[in-house]
Amino acid sequence: MNIKLLAIGKTDNKQLEDLIISYINRLGFYVKFSFDVIPDIKKAKNLSESQQKEKEGKLILKKVENSDILILLDENGKQYDSVGFSSLLQKHMNSGIKQLTFVIGGPYGFSPEVCSRANSKLSLSKMTFSHQMIRLFFIEQLYRAFTILKNEPYHHR
Repeated sequence: MNIKLLAIGKTDNKQLEDLIISYINRLGFYVKFSFDVIPDIKKAKNLSESQQKEKEGKLILKKVENSDILILLDENGKQYDSVGFSSLLQKHMNSGIKQLTFVIGGPYGFSPEVCSRANSKLSLSKMTFSHQMIRLFFIEQLYRAFTILKNEPYHHR
């Protein structure tokens, strides 16, 4: 199984980018992982929230294959602890799917088209985090999940 993370807009913080790259490199020992950044919408300030979500949604859906399991990172999604998240990943790996795609949306969330295409929604916390930080948190949790599945000491139970 491949895992892909899609996110709107690039990270402009070098230290954060370095940490993200560090965890992406660690993930490579466990799974084929790709991180695809969709460029910010040009002249977004001239668009309404719904217009911006619609434009971002079209770009997101272009990056998603029909066979992908699509999970949106959304504040209203289901929450898991780290062990529960690792079990979710194991379940998807056991199902034989080719690609599991997670998406971090733009500042206003997801278009109705993206929501209707999604297989589920996942929330990392009831707290709100910047779209920049959530990338690191999610990739670190992916890494943690694989160390849990391999019974490695990174995660202390």
